[in-house]
Amino acid sequence: SIRGAGGEAVLNDESVADWDAANRMVEQAKDTFGRLDAVVNNAGILRDRIFHKMSEEEFDAVVAVHLKGCFNVSRAAAETFRNQSGGAFVHMTSTSGLVGNFGQVNYGAAKLGIAGLSRIVAMENVSKNVTSNVICPSADTRMTRSVPTPKDPDAAAQREERLRLSPADAIAPLCTFLASEDAGHVTGQIFHQRGAELSLYSQPRPILSLIHISEPTRQAEIS
Repeated sequence: SIRGAGGEAVLNDESVADWDAANRMVEQAKDTFGRLDAVVNNAGILRDRIFHKMSEEEFDAVVAVHLKGCFNVSRAAAETFRNQSGGAFVHMTSTSGLVGNFGQVNYGAAKLGIAGLSRIVAMENVSKNVTSNVICPSADTRMTRSVPTPKDPDAAAQREERLRLSPADAIAPLCTFLASEDAGHVTGQIFHQRGAELSLYSQPRPILSLIHISEPTRQAEIS
């Protein structure tokens, strides 16, 4: 499809969950295009099941692709970005991790982990002009279509309408911007994209604190 549209592309069908395969992906990109400017961590699978019935295999498989895969590919590219003093990481998170969703404890845990990974990568690489941001996409994709359609006709119709208003290609402009030099000042952020709707998420911060000071400590402060 990319070549048909006049672009340049190369295929790699290995798994991001494999450390060696992730390194081969990065080397293949460098060999094909001569350099590496951006990494978009978009690989994903679902193994949905209610928590008390989820198997170890279902949990491990999702964490391996989403969280470990994000680490593997990013780590494979990190030294290249740092050595050339420039590069962009764009990772995919989900409202399942940021807000929560039934039947997706594996997916939500992995996706929230990606947000934490991105934040620290951003902090550690500011001096090298390497950015790291997260997109929380709402999009009609093969993965979202794998979620069973609700049995209730009204709920099924609402879901279909949400998907209709959330084409996958609506995410591409944000990916392109965050991967570009124009976004060199944007890092450590979490964006939500749904169709023509773009949101910026807040970062987790304490909203209330309680401090108990013991009497000996209080007396010492007074004296």
